[in-house]
Amino acid sequence: MKLSQIGELKLINILKRKFSKFPKDIIVGIGDDSAVIKTNKKKLLITSDMLVEGIHFDLSYTTPHQLGFKLITVNVSDIYAMGGKPTHFLINLSLKKDTEKKFFEDFFNGIQKAMIHYRVNLIGGDISSTLKNISLSATMLGYSDKVIRRNGAKIGDKIYVSGYLGDSACGLKILNTFKKPLLSDSGKLKDEYKKLIKTKFNSSSLPDVEYLIRRHLMPVADNSSVNIKKITSMIDISDGLLIDLSRLCNESKTGARIFLDRVPLSNELLRISNLLKIPAIKIALTGGEDYRLLLTSPTKINAYCIGEIIKSGRELIDKNGRKINFSAVGYQHFKK
Repeated sequence: MKLSQIGELKLINILKRKFSKFPKDIIVGIGDDSAVIKTNKKKLLITSDMLVEGIHFDLSYTTPHQLGFKLITVNVSDIYAMGGKPTHFLINLSLKKDTEKKFFEDFFNGIQKAMIHYRVNLIGGDISSTLKNISLSATMLGYSDKVIRRNGAKIGDKIYVSGYLGDSACGLKILNTFKKPLLSDSGKLKDEYKKLIKTKFNSSSLPDVEYLIRRHLMPVADNSSVNIKKITSMIDISDGLLIDLSRLCNESKTGARIFLDRVPLSNELLRISNLLKIPAIKIALTGGEDYRLLLTSPTKINAYCIGEIIKSGRELIDKNGRKINFSAVGYQHFKK
Protein backbone atom coordinates (compact mmCIF):
# COMPACT_ATOMS: atom_id res chain seq x y z
CA MET A 1 0.00 0.00 0.00
CA LYS A 2 1.31 3.45 -0.95
CA LEU A 3 1.41 6.44 1.39
CA SER A 4 -1.03 8.26 -0.91
CA GLN A 5 -3.60 5.59 -0.04
CA ILE A 6 -3.10 6.13 3.69
CA GLY A 7 -2.76 9.86 4.29
CA GLU A 8 -1.09 11.93 6.98
CA LEU A 9 -3.67 11.40 9.75
CA LYS A 10 -3.54 7.61 9.58
CA LEU A 11 0.26 7.62 9.37
CA ILE A 12 0.43 9.63 12.59
CA ASN A 13 -1.95 7.18 14.25
CA ILE A 14 0.34 4.32 13.22
CA LEU A 15 3.26 6.08 14.92
CA LYS A 16 1.19 6.82 18.03
CA ARG A 17 0.43 3.11 18.45
CA LYS A 18 3.97 2.00 17.67
CA PHE A 19 5.61 4.46 20.08
CA SER A 20 2.95 4.62 22.79
CA LYS A 21 5.18 3.81 25.77
CA PHE A 22 7.06 6.71 27.33
CA PRO A 23 9.19 7.21 30.44
CA LYS A 24 7.50 9.01 33.33
CA ASP A 25 8.97 12.41 32.52
CA ILE A 26 7.13 12.57 29.16
CA ILE A 27 3.67 14.07 29.72
CA VAL A 28 2.63 14.32 26.05
CA GLY A 29 4.16 12.39 23.17
CA ILE A 30 3.19 11.92 19.53
CA GLY A 31 -0.10 13.32 18.29
CA ASP A 32 -0.49 16.82 19.72
CA ASP A 33 0.88 20.20 18.64
CA SER A 34 3.93 19.80 20.88
CA ALA A 35 5.56 17.15 23.01
CA VAL A 36 5.66 17.94 26.73
CA ILE A 37 8.45 16.89 29.11
CA LYS A 38 8.30 17.36 32.85
CA THR A 39 11.25 19.29 34.31
CA ASN A 40 12.06 20.34 37.86
CA LYS A 41 10.07 23.57 37.74
CA LYS A 42 8.06 24.01 34.51
CA LYS A 43 6.83 21.84 31.67
CA LEU A 44 9.13 21.87 28.62
CA LEU A 45 7.37 22.02 25.22
CA ILE A 46 9.12 20.79 22.06
CA THR A 47 7.75 20.96 18.52
CA SER A 48 9.15 20.67 15.01
CA ASP A 49 7.71 21.80 11.69
CA MET A 50 9.10 22.12 8.21
CA LEU A 51 8.61 23.93 4.89
CA VAL A 52 9.40 22.08 1.66
CA GLU A 53 9.76 23.74 -1.73
CA GLY A 54 6.94 22.74 -4.08
CA ILE A 55 4.72 21.68 -1.17
CA HIS A 56 4.68 24.59 1.27
CA PHE A 57 6.14 27.38 -0.85
CA ASP A 58 6.83 28.48 -4.41
CA LEU A 59 9.93 30.58 -5.05
CA SER A 60 8.29 32.26 -8.04
CA TYR A 61 6.36 34.46 -5.60
CA THR A 62 7.97 33.85 -2.18
CA THR A 63 11.14 35.62 -1.01
CA PRO A 64 13.69 34.00 1.33
CA HIS A 65 12.97 36.73 3.90
CA GLN A 66 9.30 35.73 3.93
CA LEU A 67 10.26 32.06 4.24
CA GLY A 68 12.38 32.76 7.28
CA PHE A 69 9.64 34.67 9.06
CA LYS A 70 6.98 32.08 8.22
CA LEU A 71 9.11 29.14 9.35
CA ILE A 72 9.33 30.61 12.84
CA THR A 73 5.61 31.49 12.89
CA VAL A 74 4.46 27.94 12.11
CA ASN A 75 6.56 26.56 14.96
CA VAL A 76 5.65 29.30 17.45
CA SER A 77 1.99 28.60 16.67
CA ASP A 78 2.36 25.02 17.89
CA ILE A 79 3.78 26.22 21.21
CA TYR A 80 0.95 28.74 21.60
CA ALA A 81 -1.54 25.96 20.83
CA MET A 82 -0.35 24.09 23.92
CA GLY A 83 -0.68 27.13 26.17
CA GLY A 84 3.06 27.72 26.16
CA LYS A 85 5.57 30.52 25.76
CA PRO A 86 8.19 29.94 23.01
CA THR A 87 11.79 30.62 24.01
CA HIS A 88 14.51 28.95 21.86
CA PHE A 89 14.76 27.19 18.51
CA LEU A 90 17.09 25.30 16.16
CA ILE A 91 17.14 25.57 12.36
CA ASN A 92 17.87 22.85 9.79
CA LEU A 93 18.44 23.92 6.17
CA SER A 94 18.88 21.90 3.01
CA LEU A 95 19.92 24.20 0.15
CA LYS A 96 21.12 23.69 -3.41
CA LYS A 97 24.84 24.17 -4.02
CA ASP A 98 24.24 26.97 -6.53
CA THR A 99 22.05 28.95 -4.10
CA GLU A 100 23.17 32.58 -3.96
CA LYS A 101 24.65 33.93 -0.73
CA LYS A 102 21.99 36.67 -0.76
CA PHE A 103 19.26 34.01 -0.45
CA PHE A 104 20.98 32.69 2.68
CA GLU A 105 21.37 36.17 4.15
CA ASP A 106 17.80 37.26 3.34
CA PHE A 107 16.39 34.04 4.83
CA PHE A 108 18.12 34.72 8.13
CA ASN A 109 17.01 38.35 8.02
CA GLY A 110 13.46 36.98 8.01
CA ILE A 111 14.38 34.64 10.87
CA GLN A 112 15.76 37.60 12.80
CA LYS A 113 12.60 39.65 12.24
CA ALA A 114 10.50 36.80 13.64
CA MET A 115 12.90 36.42 16.58
CA ILE A 116 12.30 40.05 17.53
CA HIS A 117 8.53 39.75 17.10
CA TYR A 118 8.13 36.55 19.14
CA ARG A 119 11.07 37.16 21.50
CA VAL A 120 12.74 33.82 20.80
CA ASN A 121 16.40 32.89 20.36
CA LEU A 122 18.27 30.85 17.72
CA ILE A 123 20.59 28.40 19.52
CA GLY A 124 21.83 26.05 16.77
CA GLY A 125 20.87 23.60 14.03
CA ASP A 126 22.33 22.10 10.86
CA ILE A 127 23.00 23.06 7.22
CA SER A 128 23.13 20.56 4.36
CA SER A 129 23.16 20.57 0.58
CA THR A 130 20.45 19.06 -1.62
CA LEU A 131 20.26 18.11 -5.29
CA LYS A 132 16.58 18.97 -5.66
CA ASN A 133 14.06 20.97 -3.63
CA ILE A 134 14.94 23.24 -0.72
CA SER A 135 13.86 22.00 2.70
CA LEU A 136 13.61 24.17 5.83
CA SER A 137 12.90 22.94 9.35
CA ALA A 138 12.81 24.40 12.85
CA THR A 139 12.56 22.83 16.28
CA MET A 140 10.98 25.19 18.80
CA LEU A 141 11.26 24.97 22.57
CA GLY A 142 8.98 26.63 25.09
CA TYR A 143 7.61 26.39 28.60
CA SER A 144 4.18 26.25 30.17
CA ASP A 145 2.64 26.27 33.63
CA LYS A 146 -0.65 24.84 32.31
CA VAL A 147 -0.50 22.60 29.24
CA ILE A 148 -3.60 22.69 27.00
CA ARG A 149 -4.14 19.57 24.91
CA ARG A 150 -6.49 18.55 22.12
CA ASN A 151 -8.25 15.95 24.25
CA GLY A 152 -9.88 18.18 26.87
CA ALA A 153 -13.10 19.27 25.13
CA LYS A 154 -16.29 18.44 27.04
CA ILE A 155 -19.90 18.17 25.86
CA GLY A 156 -21.46 21.61 26.23
CA ASP A 157 -18.21 23.53 25.75
CA LYS A 158 -18.39 26.39 23.29
CA ILE A 159 -16.09 26.31 20.26
CA TYR A 160 -14.04 29.45 19.59
CA VAL A 161 -11.52 30.68 17.04
CA SER A 162 -9.01 33.45 17.72
CA GLY A 163 -9.40 35.39 14.48
CA TYR A 164 -10.58 35.59 10.87
CA LEU A 165 -10.35 32.39 8.83
CA GLY A 166 -9.58 31.84 5.15
CA ASP A 167 -7.38 34.91 4.61
CA SER A 168 -4.18 32.92 4.04
CA ALA A 169 -5.82 30.50 1.60
CA CYS A 170 -7.30 33.39 -0.36
CA GLY A 171 -3.90 35.05 -0.44
CA LEU A 172 -2.47 31.85 -1.88
CA LYS A 173 -5.13 31.79 -4.59
CA ILE A 174 -4.14 35.32 -5.57
CA LEU A 175 -0.45 34.39 -5.70
CA ASN A 176 -1.20 31.32 -7.81
CA THR A 177 -3.19 33.54 -10.19
CA PHE A 178 -0.23 35.85 -10.91
CA LYS A 179 2.81 33.65 -10.08
CA LYS A 180 4.87 36.75 -9.36
CA PRO A 181 6.56 38.14 -6.22
CA LEU A 182 3.83 40.69 -5.54
CA LEU A 183 4.79 41.46 -1.96
CA SER A 184 7.98 43.10 -0.73
CA ASP A 185 9.77 42.00 2.42
CA SER A 186 8.28 45.01 4.20
CA GLY A 187 4.81 43.55 3.62
CA LYS A 188 3.76 46.05 0.93
CA LEU A 189 2.66 45.44 -2.66
CA LYS A 190 5.43 46.17 -5.15
CA ASP A 191 4.66 49.18 -7.36
CA GLU A 192 5.50 47.33 -10.58
CA TYR A 193 2.65 44.86 -10.02
CA LYS A 194 -0.12 47.21 -8.92
CA LYS A 195 -1.33 47.89 -12.47
CA LEU A 196 -1.47 44.14 -13.16
CA ILE A 197 -3.57 43.56 -10.02
CA LYS A 198 -5.93 46.43 -10.93
CA THR A 199 -6.45 44.89 -14.36
CA LYS A 200 -7.41 41.51 -12.85
CA PHE A 201 -9.57 42.91 -10.06
CA ASN A 202 -10.24 46.66 -9.72
CA SER A 203 -8.59 49.88 -8.52
CA SER A 204 -9.94 49.61 -4.98
CA SER A 205 -8.72 46.02 -4.50
CA LEU A 206 -5.05 46.81 -3.81
CA PRO A 207 -5.32 47.10 0.02
CA ASP A 208 -7.36 43.86 0.14
CA VAL A 209 -4.88 41.96 -2.02
CA GLU A 210 -1.95 43.27 0.03
CA TYR A 211 -3.55 42.17 3.32
CA LEU A 212 -4.50 38.69 2.08
CA ILE A 213 -1.11 37.97 0.50
CA ARG A 214 0.65 39.13 3.67
CA ARG A 215 -1.53 36.76 5.74
CA HIS A 216 -0.20 33.91 3.58
CA LEU A 217 3.45 34.83 3.11
CA MET A 218 4.13 36.35 6.53
CA PRO A 219 1.40 35.15 8.91
CA VAL A 220 1.52 36.12 12.58
CA ALA A 221 0.56 33.43 15.10
CA ASP A 222 -2.15 34.15 17.69
CA ASN A 223 -1.31 33.84 21.39
CA SER A 224 -3.71 32.14 23.81
CA SER A 225 -2.30 33.51 27.06
CA VAL A 226 -5.19 35.92 27.77
CA ASN A 227 -7.68 33.01 27.90
CA ILE A 228 -5.44 30.28 29.28
CA LYS A 229 -7.29 29.63 32.57
CA LYS A 230 -10.64 29.10 30.84
CA ILE A 231 -9.57 26.86 27.93
CA THR A 232 -10.34 23.11 28.00
CA SER A 233 -8.78 22.11 24.65
CA MET A 234 -6.88 23.79 21.84
CA ILE A 235 -5.24 23.26 18.45
CA ASP A 236 -3.82 25.67 15.90
CA ILE A 237 -5.52 25.94 12.52
CA SER A 238 -2.77 24.99 10.09
CA ASP A 239 -4.52 22.63 7.65
CA GLY A 240 -8.05 24.06 7.72
CA LEU A 241 -10.89 24.53 10.24
CA LEU A 242 -12.77 21.31 9.44
CA ILE A 243 -9.76 18.98 9.49
CA ASP A 244 -8.23 20.54 12.61
CA LEU A 245 -11.59 20.55 14.42
CA SER A 246 -11.92 16.88 13.47
CA ARG A 247 -8.51 16.21 15.05
CA LEU A 248 -9.62 17.93 18.26
CA CYS A 249 -12.88 15.98 18.33
CA ASN A 250 -11.11 12.68 17.67
CA GLU A 251 -8.75 13.26 20.60
CA SER A 252 -11.56 14.45 22.89
CA LYS A 253 -13.94 11.70 21.71
CA THR A 254 -16.73 14.19 21.04
CA GLY A 255 -18.71 15.70 18.20
CA ALA A 256 -19.03 19.31 17.07
CA ARG A 257 -21.69 21.67 15.77
CA ILE A 258 -20.58 24.76 13.81
CA PHE A 259 -22.89 27.64 12.87
CA LEU A 260 -21.74 28.90 9.48
CA ASP A 261 -22.96 32.46 9.99
CA ARG A 262 -20.73 32.77 13.07
CA VAL A 263 -17.46 31.88 11.32
CA PRO A 264 -15.46 35.15 11.29
CA LEU A 265 -14.66 36.38 7.78
CA SER A 266 -12.62 39.48 7.03
CA ASN A 267 -14.00 42.15 4.73
CA GLU A 268 -10.93 41.66 2.56
CA LEU A 269 -11.76 37.98 2.09
CA LEU A 270 -15.40 38.72 1.33
CA ARG A 271 -14.55 41.26 -1.35
CA ILE A 272 -11.77 39.33 -3.11
CA SER A 273 -13.49 35.92 -2.92
CA ASN A 274 -16.46 37.55 -4.66
CA LEU A 275 -14.16 38.73 -7.45
CA LEU A 276 -12.64 35.25 -7.63
CA LYS A 277 -16.16 33.78 -7.69
CA ILE A 278 -15.39 31.41 -4.81
CA PRO A 279 -17.65 31.32 -1.70
CA ALA A 280 -15.77 32.95 1.19
CA ILE A 281 -17.15 30.41 3.67
CA LYS A 282 -15.73 27.54 1.62
CA ILE A 283 -12.26 29.08 1.76
CA ALA A 284 -12.63 29.67 5.51
CA LEU A 285 -13.71 26.09 6.26
CA THR A 286 -11.10 24.23 4.25
CA GLY A 287 -8.24 26.69 3.64
CA GLY A 288 -5.09 26.15 5.67
CA GLU A 289 -2.19 28.16 7.10
CA ASP A 290 -4.22 30.71 9.04
CA TYR A 291 -2.34 29.88 12.26
CA ARG A 292 -5.33 30.97 14.29
CA LEU A 293 -6.23 29.04 17.44
CA LEU A 294 -9.24 26.74 17.72
CA LEU A 295 -10.30 26.59 21.36
CA THR A 296 -13.05 25.18 23.58
CA SER A 297 -14.28 26.59 26.87
CA PRO A 298 -17.34 26.20 29.10
CA THR A 299 -17.37 29.96 29.73
CA LYS A 300 -17.13 33.09 27.59
CA ILE A 301 -13.63 33.98 26.43
CA ASN A 302 -12.05 36.72 24.31
CA ALA A 303 -12.50 35.02 20.93
CA TYR A 304 -15.12 34.32 18.25
CA CYS A 305 -17.70 31.71 19.30
CA ILE A 306 -18.58 29.59 16.25
CA GLY A 307 -20.28 26.53 17.74
CA GLU A 308 -20.46 23.96 20.48
CA ILE A 309 -19.14 20.56 21.45
CA ILE A 310 -21.78 17.80 21.24
CA LYS A 311 -21.79 14.11 22.13
CA SER A 312 -21.26 12.81 18.60
CA GLY A 313 -21.45 13.78 14.94
CA ARG A 314 -19.89 16.63 12.97
CA GLU A 315 -22.48 19.22 11.93
CA LEU A 316 -22.54 22.48 10.00
CA ILE A 317 -25.69 24.58 10.51
CA ASP A 318 -26.49 27.16 7.83
CA LYS A 319 -28.37 30.43 8.35
CA ASN A 320 -31.69 28.69 7.65
CA GLY A 321 -31.08 26.06 10.32
CA ARG A 322 -30.34 23.26 7.86
CA LYS A 323 -27.83 20.66 9.02
CA ILE A 324 -24.93 19.45 6.87
CA ASN A 325 -22.64 16.69 8.09
CA PHE A 326 -18.94 17.36 7.55
CA SER A 327 -15.79 15.28 7.48
CA ALA A 328 -12.09 16.03 7.94
CA VAL A 329 -11.74 18.18 4.81
CA GLY A 330 -8.48 20.11 4.54
CA TYR A 331 -4.86 19.67 3.60
CA GLN A 332 -3.25 16.28 4.22
CA HIS A 333 0.25 15.28 3.13
CA PHE A 334 0.41 12.22 0.83
CA LYS A 335 -3.32 12.43 -0.03
CA LYS A 336 -4.03 12.89 -3.73
